[in-house]
Amino acid sequence: MVQTLDHTQQTTIITGASSGIGDAFARALAARGSHLILVARRQDRLASLAGELSSRHHVRVEPIAADLSSPNAGVEVRAALTAAGLRPTSLINNAGFGTFGAFLDEDPDRLAQEIAVDVAAPVQLTAEFLPDLIDAGHGYLINVASMAAYTPTPRMAVYGAAKAFVLSFTESLSAELRHTGVRVFALSPGATSTEFNQVVGTEDATAGAAKRSPTQVVATGLAHLERRRPSASVIDGRTNRAAAVLSRLLPRQSVLNTMDRLTRPSGRD
Repeated sequence: MVQTLDHTQQTTIITGASSGIGDAFARALAARGSHLILVARRQDRLASLAGELSSRHHVRVEPIAADLSSPNAGVEVRAALTAAGLRPTSLINNAGFGTFGAFLDEDPDRLAQEIAVDVAAPVQLTAEFLPDLIDAGHGYLINVASMAAYTPTPRMAVYGAAKAFVLSFTESLSAELRHTGVRVFALSPGATSTEFNQVVGTEDATAGAAKRSPTQVVATGLAHLERRRPSASVIDGRTNRAAAVLSRLLPRQSVLNTMDRLTRPSGRD
């Protein structure tokens, strides 16, 4: 039986919590009474956010500085939680970054790091903490994918493939965990006003796209979460949802050709 979600009974891990969508999730959930475990690399930002949210909303907020590109990321986060005396009831795998450019020009080490953060870390953290979520029986697992998961993405080949993995992985888990009491779904934003382009190093990655705000993305995710029976995936924004439907209806080659044009760097034919 699906229960109404009580955020005051949640202790939620949020990765990539120091900015963007992760920060917005932290603020929205703290306002609903959830205790939080904030994970990111930037300890100063995490500590500042944790202090602000715990003071404002009277919830426990534990900042954990961690490098999610580490092959032992799940074990390291678990050790930090054990030391703090915490067990999570929910997990939001939000951390991720992209690279933009011709694949042949990319730094192989940077691509390996991208795969580690975008693919390996969500798998590790899910494997590490899913038993806790199932034991609690009233929480959730949200994996942040992307609109890039729905189409081939020239010049962001690794990022698009990574997010396609996240989408497929999460939808499969939602079926496996249907009767555990854990709500599982993938949240797919399109272009969003975050530090994404700064990390990628170019505005061409989202050129011409109307950007949504992190607050809007999180509102979509939480509205979906609080449904009695959330489906296995949700796309943020009406335009993005229409684009995903269209990408399934058109021939694959036509979609690829369109994405090739859209991701072509400015000023190049």
